[in-house]
Amino acid sequence: MIRRSLAALGAAMLIVPLAAPTAAHAAGRAGAAVDVPCPKPKVAPPPNRPPRPVPPADDPVGSAIGGDALATHGLVIPAGARQPPAVTATTWMVADLDTGEVLGGCGPHVFQTPASVQKTLLAATVIDKLDPKQRITVARSDLDIEPGSSAVGLVVGGQYPISTLWLGLMLNSGNDAANALARLAGGGGPDGVAKTVAAMNANAKRLGAYQTHAVTPSGLDGPGQFTSAYDLALIARVCFANADFRRYVLTKSAQMPAQPKLKKGGFQFQNENKLIFNYPGALGGKTGFTTVARHSYVGAAERNGRRLVVTLLGAEARPQRGWQQGAALLDWGFAQPRDESVGKLVAPGDLAPAAPTPKPAPAAPQAAATRSDRDDSSQPLSFVAAVTVALVLAATPLLLLLTQRRRRRPGRRTR
Repeated sequence: MIRRSLAALGAAMLIVPLAAPTAAHAAGRAGAAVDVPCPKPKVAPPPNRPPRPVPPADDPVGSAIGGDALATHGLVIPAGARQPPAVTATTWMVADLDTGEVLGGCGPHVFQTPASVQKTLLAATVIDKLDPKQRITVARSDLDIEPGSSAVGLVVGGQYPISTLWLGLMLNSGNDAANALARLAGGGGPDGVAKTVAAMNANAKRLGAYQTHAVTPSGLDGPGQFTSAYDLALIARVCFANADFRRYVLTKSAQMPAQPKLKKGGFQFQNENKLIFNYPGALGGKTGFTTVARHSYVGAAERNGRRLVVTLLGAEARPQRGWQQGAALLDWGFAQPRDESVGKLVAPGDLAPAAPTPKPAPAAPQAAATRSDRDDSSQPLSFVAAVTVALVLAATPLLLLLTQRRRRRPGRRTR
C-alpha cells in the first residue's frame, strides 16, 4: 500500500530540478515525472557566490503537506493562470493569509537556507511570552555574533525595553537583538539561547513546518539549518496574527534609547524592508541575506480586503532586490481569482500526531540480554510484529496527506 501511494504521488508531479540533484535527492525522488521550469530572468549569477549547503533528501510525506501538487521542485499554478513574473529567487510561494489557500509557487517544499527571515520563527515562538514593557540588561554573550553581520547597536550592560529589541530585530535585522530576546525567552541563563532554539524547532513541527530546522535564533548560517517557502508562509501566518508583530514590521523608524550610565547616546534606525515605503497596502515583512543563503524575503500586503503573503529564498539582488521580487509576486497573486488554489496552508491541528508506540511485553528471564548480543533470529514473530507496526505508523501520515485533495486540480504551465 505504501509503495502504490508513493507511485501515485510521483505520477501527480512534474519535475525539472532547480539545480543538479545529489544522489540522495535522486533516490528520494525516484519515479517522479518532470517539473515545469520556473520563470527566471536571463542574468548571470555573481561569480563569488559560494556553494550552497547540501540539503537533506526529499521527504515524500513532508513535501506533500498542504496538497500533493506542492510536492514539486518546479512551478505550480492554477490551470489557466497567467505566467508569474520571472524572479531570481530559487524558490517562492504566494498564499492567502486568511483562508490559507496557496495561489502558486516554485518548489514550495524545497530545502533552502533562511538567513534573517528565520527571525520570524523566533517571533512566532516567543513574542507572546515576553512583556514588551519589560526591560532587559544586555549580556556580553548577546553580542557574540558573526563579525560584520547586522546588529542594531546594543551595548553590554545597557538596559532596553523588550519592544525596542523587537524593533531592532525586525527593522534593522539585529542579530544582537535576536540573541538577547532568545536568551531572555529561554530563562535568561547561559543556556537560554539553546533552549529557545529548541523551542523554535518544536514550534515549527507543531505548525507543520517540517522542512524547517533552526540552529541559530537570528538566521546566521549554521550546519543543518534549513527552511522552505511553504514553511515560511506557515510561520508568517502566525506572526501576522499578532498585533505587536504587525505594529513592529510597519514601523518606518525607531529610536534606540541612550545609555547615560555607559556614556552612550541614543540614535535612530530605519526599517530595511522597502515594501512598506513603496507598495500600496503593504503590511510589512522581513528581509534576509547571508553570502551562503543569498537573499530571502517574507512580505505581506492587503488589497480589496484580501491579505496575501509572499515568501522567497535563494534570490539575487539584480535585476530586482528581494522586496521588489516579492512585490511583483504579490501583484501576480492579487490578479488571481479568489477561488483559485493549488494547495493549502495547514493549521496546527490538521496533521494527525503519530500513534503512541506500543509498550513491549515483559521479557522472559532468558531474553534479558543487551541489544548488541541478542539473537533476533530466535524471535521471528516479534520481529514480524515490529515491522508491521512500523509500516502502519509510517503509512498513516502519508495516507492522510494524500487524501487532502483540492477542490480544483492545478494546471501546469510549460512556457
